[in-house]
Amino acid sequence: MVVANGQFERVASLVADQTAEILSTRVAALDERGVVIASSEPTLIGLPFERAGATSEGNYLRLPLRLDAQICELVVAQPENGEVISPRLARALVDLMVTQATVVARLPSRRELKNKFIHDLLCGPIGNEADVLREAQILGLDLSRPRAVILIDAASYILPPGSSGPPDDARIQKRADLVIGSVVGFFNLPNDTICAYIGHGEVAVLKASSTQDLAAWTDRADSLEQVMPSWANLSALKRAVAELLERLRRDVTSPVTVGIGRYHPGLRGLARSYQDARAALSLGSRFHGPNQVHCLDGLGVAAFVGVSDERTKVDLATHLLSPLDHEPELLETLTVFFDEDCCISPTAARLSIHRNTLSYRLDKVTSLTGLDPRHFDDAVQIRLALVVRSLRQLA
Repeated sequence: MVVANGQFERVASLVADQTAEILSTRVAALDERGVVIASSEPTLIGLPFERAGATSEGNYLRLPLRLDAQICELVVAQPENGEVISPRLARALVDLMVTQATVVARLPSRRELKNKFIHDLLCGPIGNEADVLREAQILGLDLSRPRAVILIDAASYILPPGSSGPPDDARIQKRADLVIGSVVGFFNLPNDTICAYIGHGEVAVLKASSTQDLAAWTDRADSLEQVMPSWANLSALKRAVAELLERLRRDVTSPVTVGIGRYHPGLRGLARSYQDARAALSLGSRFHGPNQVHCLDGLGVAAFVGVSDERTKVDLATHLLSPLDHEPELLETLTVFFDEDCCISPTAARLSIHRNTLSYRLDKVTSLTGLDPRHFDDAVQIRLALVVRSLRQLA
């Protein structure tokens, strides 16, 4: 009988309960040390059997069981009504109970099904959308609302450090549950936030991301921004996640790094949002360090260099330059400024404007985009955005 390490107590408990019910008597399962690990009398669990009220040996049937590499002994009390249980019958019954309990223990729990469903939804190809939505409904997941993916890397807390042996699944799940509980508690809307442990010390959060859902973190200036739909409400989402990170740091007392994905419409949009969050988490951790919140529009040059998806690069370039869409004079100024190797005097001369006028225009670019073309990293980012967007327009 092969039983996974984390299922041993579960199988023993099922066998003890079912055997006790069928034979109408008391049943306990003991480990190799003689300690009760499962019993029809819950108060005995954790006690040495000999101190748990055992009387003479004649009152008990002792049936040794081997569950994979672990040894368990089932102790069956003779009924108090005077009936005698046949050892052979008891042995056959217990074998049947062990077989059934092992099958049940191997069945995935609802939590495991949810984790796998969300993992596959984010990472794997999506088949028939109607079937996916039906499965989500069965699992109690509402995917009808607009959602963006938040990817939390809590590996230093969830995964045991420096362990060379088999993974302690129970410990990992317990710590993952604590991270998920912290997320749900922070947003205070369990039905609004869908969380799942997707392995490797990471928790994925499918956060409802409409304006109403993020109202608590919306700034007045957000409503003045003219942004593409996929970048809508992202400022509010970043504020929310920054506060969430502070909560997680307090709750898990270990470094936690978070990547934020944009909202993309439709069921398949969740996978795109996950890819955004994955890229932000990976590149942000590498270039800006852990224990922070990372998003594509805050990665600077790294986003254009490190992101492989061309559509994402175009979206990012369009987003960064969108404040200048109705400022052709500023776009022309930037083009000449870069053509003149970011030199003030040649640029002003070529544009036939005063140096002070050029400085005013560059200051306005900074105020609109948050990027200063006189600083090297910002200048490279603006230049790349201009090139990427122009190539897209030529395609």
